[in-house]
Amino acid sequence: MHILFVADPLESFKIYKDTTFSMMREAQKRGHRISACEPKDIMWQRGGVVTAYVRDITLTGAPDVWFTAAQSKPDERPQAMKDFDCVVMRKDPPFDSEFFYATHLLEQAEREGAKVFNKPRALRDHPEKLAILEFPQFIGPTLVTRDADDVRRFHAEHRDIILKPLDGMGGMGIFRVKDDGLNLGGIIETLNKEGAQTLMVQKFLPAIKDGDKRVLVIGGKPVPFCLARIPQGGEVRGNLAAGGKGVAQPLTDSDRAIAEALGPILAARGLLLVGLDIIGDSLTEINVTSPTCFQEITDQTGFNVPAMFIDALEAAQAAA
Repeated sequence: MHILFVADPLESFKIYKDTTFSMMREAQKRGHRISACEPKDIMWQRGGVVTAYVRDITLTGAPDVWFTAAQSKPDERPQAMKDFDCVVMRKDPPFDSEFFYATHLLEQAEREGAKVFNKPRALRDHPEKLAILEFPQFIGPTLVTRDADDVRRFHAEHRDIILKPLDGMGGMGIFRVKDDGLNLGGIIETLNKEGAQTLMVQKFLPAIKDGDKRVLVIGGKPVPFCLARIPQGGEVRGNLAAGGKGVAQPLTDSDRAIAEALGPILAARGLLLVGLDIIGDSLTEINVTSPTCFQEITDQTGFNVPAMFIDALEAAQAAA
């Protein structure tokens, strides 16, 4: 296959932990050709098709100069997206307006014959924090609102809560307010922008001490190990970007039950790769834009997560 990865700039990759890099490495090992572009390199003009300015790359195996490209700049080679065997959308969050527009261009490419994973419409339909609303049987007490009084009532009921913006990533903008309600008003003002912005509030889950577990679901099936991201140094956030420690461990019965319930539903909607965030027995987020943790799980357990993904990608491409 010839695979196009739509991702962040290649020069920004931290290859010792980057999931997209691990996908590329497994694909190249199997003899697949690899190209890459950024969302800004995608364009469409009436009378033509969706085109990407791409770089055709080869992985070197070296830790410093980790790839070589046939083109010094992407704009040296425009390529119709429909001419690739598959397109893997791996642009990291945030899910901002430009990400949203990119999904529309990718959906147009689909209409022209491109095979895109994860499916662009499914990316739009599953905002990572709000997607859990569809599965209330698996989540803890949760509130979504703009209204400060709603938040105060929720705090009065649950006494220890987590507040977070809907467009955050990597633990950004997450606050905990305990029973004393200290700074609750200021935090609400910061997050809801005086009622102009919606936020999510959840009951604090003490099981966070054991980690915020990333459970990967590939082709509708759970990876048998998760990465528990354990808060460090008094932090309430387990996110690796916020200093959490990643510890791979087998799925619990509860983890597996959630993954097996959601996996087939999400896969049928075109979500080849999903990252479920689970604290204790409660689902907290459904990550679909650019789920990570492939290398951490593989390195610590020996289970080859990239191979499972490329297996699923090959099967999905053949079936599409």
